[in-house]
Amino acid sequence: MSLTDELLRPLLASPAKPLITHYDDQLGSRVELSVATTANWAAKTANWLTEEFDVEPGDAVAVQLPAHWQTVGVLLGAWWCGARVVTEGAGARVAFVGPDDPEPTGATATAVVTLDPMGRGLDEAPGGGAFDYLTESRAAGDQYSPLVAIPGDTPALFDSTVDEVLAEARARAAKLGLGADDRVLSTRDWSGPEGILDGLLVPLVAGAHLVHVSNANEAKLGARRDAERTTADLPA
Repeated sequence: MSLTDELLRPLLASPAKPLITHYDDQLGSRVELSVATTANWAAKTANWLTEEFDVEPGDAVAVQLPAHWQTVGVLLGAWWCGARVVTEGAGARVAFVGPDDPEPTGATATAVVTLDPMGRGLDEAPGGGAFDYLTESRAAGDQYSPLVAIPGDTPALFDSTVDEVLAEARARAAKLGLGADDRVLSTRDWSGPEGILDGLLVPLVAGAHLVHVSNANEAKLGARRDAERTTADLPA
């Protein structure tokens, strides 16, 4: 079973439950995603990756994006079709990059993610044969069924397998004492496997509600905790 199946299956019993709340203090934005909405974005991404780029289990997909609600859909979608998430584009089937990254990725294909707080795609088609992720994936199906079974020994995050990532995330969540009733505040970057593990997978595997603040204004964090009724902070 894929990493995304393992993470989302228990959560879908309460599809309307808030799962991700993303603040960007620089933009002054707040976006909240329920379990169902998160699963919908992940399914669209997985369908787009398999139908447009023939991504198969074990294929490398590079995610060169900051911590953001759109990055959640990219990561979960990649794992759902069995992709191995990396950060280097060289040799990857697809590389997901932000709107301000003009450099060639070295991947077979490049998908530009706008990171727009309203979920809008690019105003103009990207150059160099790149794809507009938000505009194009929105047309993909919002239900996903893997074409083949994803074994637990499939690489999922750099060289770590599905089973290894799950075990490590569960161990870290248990060490922090996180559970499904928690609302977790984080300002942690998602760069590299450690950032993705601690900043995203630990709250998800615990079934907790993640409140992530990008470009955090330290003076506002207390107000964020009060407004969101958070119960724990992730280590920076």
